[in-house]
Amino acid sequence: MIFLNSRTLLSVVFLLSFNVLQAQAQTPQAPTAGASINIAILDMASIRRNAEVVKSVLSQLQGYRDDFTDKFKKEDAALKAANQELAKKRTLLSPEAFSQERQDFEKKVISMQQMIQSSKQALEIVNEKAMFEVDKVLNSIIEGIAEERGLNLILRRDVTILISRKLDITEDVIKQLNAKLPKVKVEKPVIK
Repeated sequence: MIFLNSRTLLSVVFLLSFNVLQAQAQTPQAPTAGASINIAILDMASIRRNAEVVKSVLSQLQGYRDDFTDKFKKEDAALKAANQELAKKRTLLSPEAFSQERQDFEKKVISMQQMIQSSKQALEIVNEKAMFEVDKVLNSIIEGIAEERGLNLILRRDVTILISRKLDITEDVIKQLNAKLPKVKVEKPVIK
């Protein structure tokens, strides 16, 4: 199944509906079975909020994020203490010695900023890997439902204006995803 961006999707829907209307206007015969479009709606935001596997991934990521935050709070406290100590030394040291200590302190600050940035990148990498696993299973579930129900077009809920609730397959997808993949192990992020 191919997922399209909203502009392309709206263009396709418009062209399909225009062609169907034009064909109906030209031929008074009953439409053939091949001309019908079976549509469903899927709320990806609801899946991202309610699927157990997504909740599990987010929980694991929050645990790693909390670990990083605790580590960085300790580093930040040490840097604040070093900065206060450096301020006290300003009058005691020669300008050259103070300048050297100030440069050393600034290197430590830059190093901490780089560690924070690296931890964010590491978290993003493990999140992407985990969600890739979720998306593989999710896509197979969506394809299975599409085949089972004879669907040839599935629209995302956020690109629709008005829908009939009976077209929405979100709950069925969530139930199958929860059954098929309740958890994904998120790798421990490695800071480079």
